[in-house]
Formats: sequence, C-alpha cells, structure tokens
Amino acid sequence: MAFEYGDVKVPKRILNTLLSALGSGVVPRSGAPYIAIGRNEEIVSLLENLAHVAEGGAACRFLIGRYGSGKSFLIQLIRGYALERGFLTADADLSPERRLTGGSGAGLATYRELMTHLSSKASPEGGALTTILSRHLTQMKQQLIEEGILPEDELFSSQLKARVYRELSELEGDVGGFDFARVLGEYYTASLDGAQERASACIRWLRGEFTTKTEAKAALGFSVSTVIGDDNWYSFIKLFSVLAVRIGYAGLLLFIDECVNLYKIPNRISREANYEKILSIFNDTLQGRAPYLGVFFGGTPQFLEDTRRGLFSYDALKSRLEDSRYGSMGYQTLSSPVIRLRRLSDNELFALVHRLTVLYMQREGLTEAPLTDAQIERFMTLSLSRAGAEELITPREIIRDYLTLLNILRDNPEATFERLLEGMNRTDATAQEPVRASEQTQTKNKVTVFDIEL
Repeated sequence: MAFEYGDVKVPKRILNTLLSALGSGVVPRSGAPYIAIGRNEEIVSLLENLAHVAEGGAACRFLIGRYGSGKSFLIQLIRGYALERGFLTADADLSPERRLTGGSGAGLATYRELMTHLSSKASPEGGALTTILSRHLTQMKQQLIEEGILPEDELFSSQLKARVYRELSELEGDVGGFDFARVLGEYYTASLDGAQERASACIRWLRGEFTTKTEAKAALGFSVSTVIGDDNWYSFIKLFSVLAVRIGYAGLLLFIDECVNLYKIPNRISREANYEKILSIFNDTLQGRAPYLGVFFGGTPQFLEDTRRGLFSYDALKSRLEDSRYGSMGYQTLSSPVIRLRRLSDNELFALVHRLTVLYMQREGLTEAPLTDAQIERFMTLSLSRAGAEELITPREIIRDYLTLLNILRDNPEATFERLLEGMNRTDATAQEPVRASEQTQTKNKVTVFDIEL
C-alpha cells in the first residue's frame, strides 16, 4: 500500500498530545481529525444532527460500542467539528461520583463537569463560560455604539444596563428562567461597575457551586428562589442553549460518555431514576421542547441492551430505542436514535496504522518511515490473525500495540522488528493455549501467522 508521508501536517503541540494520549489508550481531546479513518457514514449522520440543531431543532443520539471500539474517539471528533461550525459544546464522563441524578449530588457533579468543559471555537479546551458572557456584553455595547450612543456619553451605562435586562427578560418564561436572567443581569452589571467579587459570585451560581439558597444569597447579595442542583440542572442546560443562540452561536451540544456507569449502579431505584432522566431528555429533544440543544450519549452494548440493568430494563426506553422488526433482519439505518459502531474493516485498520506512521515520523523528525510497508503488513497480519480478532479486535488495541512497537525500536537500538514480532507471537500463543491437548490442537489450526494477504 503506497502512502505519501508528507500529506499531513500537524502543529507540534497537538502532535505531542495526540500521540501521547493514543499510546496510553486515552482518547485525545484535540487532534482527532488527523487520525479519522472510517466511520464516514456515522459522521455524516451526526453532522446532519448538528445542522438540524442549528436550525432550531434538537437531537438525542446514543453511540454504542465495545470498549476501545472508537465511540469516545467519535465523540471527540464530532465535538471538534461542532466547534468549527460555531456551536458551544460541553462534555463529561460519567463515573460513580457523576451521574445524571442522585441524592448525594451526583447529578450536580455532572453539571459542574459540563460547565468546566464548556467550550467554544475560541476556547476549545473548556472554561469558556466567562469568555462567552464577555462576548455577549461586548455585542450589546457595540449595538449601542451603532445606534449613536458612545461609551463617553452619560447615558451609555444606563442604556446598556436597560438593554441587558430587556434581552434577558425573554428567558424568564422558562423553568428557572427568572433566576437565570437575574443572575446574568447582575453579572453584566457587576462587570460594568468593576465589582469583581460580585461578578465572581454570579459565575459560581451559574456553574452550580452553591448548594443552598442561603449560601447563594450571602455571596450574591440578593435572594434567589432556586440554586442549580440534582433535580433541575437539565432545565438550566436548556436555558444555556437558548442563550447561546442569542449570543450568536449555532446552539449547545452535550457529549456524555461512559454511560456504562449508570448500568453499574447497584440500586435499582437509583438506576431507574437516572434512566428516567435520560427518558426526559430524549422526549424533550424529539418533541421540540429543547430548541438548539443536542445530547449525545456514549455507552457499551450492555448499557443499552441488558434487559435486567441496562436501558432495555426500562420499558419506556426500550420501546423507543430497540431495533424495529426490519432492523432485526440485519439492516441498519443511521437515522435511528442508536448508532451501533461496527468493527473497522481490515483495510481501514491498515490505513489507520499508516496514518500513525506519518504522525510518528513528524514528531520524531524522521525522513524515512521506521517500518517498511512489508513490515507494517506483517504487524497487521499478526494482529488480525489472533483468535477472535475478526469480531473483537479494536482500534485501541491496534494503536497501542503499534505505537509501543515503534517506541521500543526507538528506545532500544539492540531491538529488532523480527525479534519483537516473534515475542509477540509467542505471547499470543501462550495466552491462547487451552488446557486439554485436543483443544490445543484446534487452537493451533485456527491461528495462522504471516500468510494473510491484506
């Protein structure tokens, strides 16, 4: 397979972060498009969702795949595309401490994580809340200037404050909208007056850092009827999506990964409360009650399909998410709420390894590839000939093995490609060796190394 090694140029900072993350089996937050191989149909479908959200619609999708199959990578890839298209994005990984709802503040912890990772094109790594609000305030200042009211005029400050409250008053009709608009208005006013402590308190309220109304009142200097918590954080997410459009963004997209942690909740009542929250989000987005909002969940097949503890254990979700009779015949439609990630083809995995070679050469400043095409073929042949690889091999395994191989060759001049592959072959054979002699014979017959044509 011929490959032009100079066709991809990546900034050094992104390149180092990208390869370090991939070599450790971690999905990079930036640089995903540089190694995007395959998944074209899934990407097209998700980009159609983004276009729908930008038009005032909403979306809710479930990206389902085994560990290492690429669902987290796909989430970060779409997140990057969304930022380029003018969306605000927020992402969070669920964990035992972060859920969608929970009596111990687990839902609020997820909201705080989303706010921490709130991103825009200008702030792609997160922490964009103050930048976004500053942009809004600047826009309103510019509007006054265009109307002939200059900053040095005595009326400028009062007119600006009046415009702030007039624009934000449109948010007051939604759940939590009155307090949301009031805190935003106070933030803008404090920013104009140079009252940094008061402005900081408003940001803390918006980030969900107050747990009681008394605590919030003491910091803000005025009473609020609610604070953001486990039960209402999603309502404030919907307010943020409307505000995002008023500021000039295309909408707000949430990416919630590692949803298998909901499947792992041992208490049935707590688990079903989280599934009820997913149902509420799903219904809101599909029924048009969450304009300019997209929510994308990432999880494993068990999280979706397990009828005892997964989403399919909750009848209201099962009836909405399970395949239709036609889907059960083996046909897939990417317009359904669930996208099941297929295994990448051998050719796509082969192209992925070649792309990694290009990036590795750039980072190391090499003019020649560390491995020849024939050696890369042999590496892929061995990886794909493992027992069960046809169904179970994942991009994460291929990437980690390949980058580890290149790093060993770089750091150990005495090491050779042939010796490493022989050791890898012996390790695989030992791991696959059955207990009984008859089973051992069958296994040897199944594994054929170095004679597969890619």
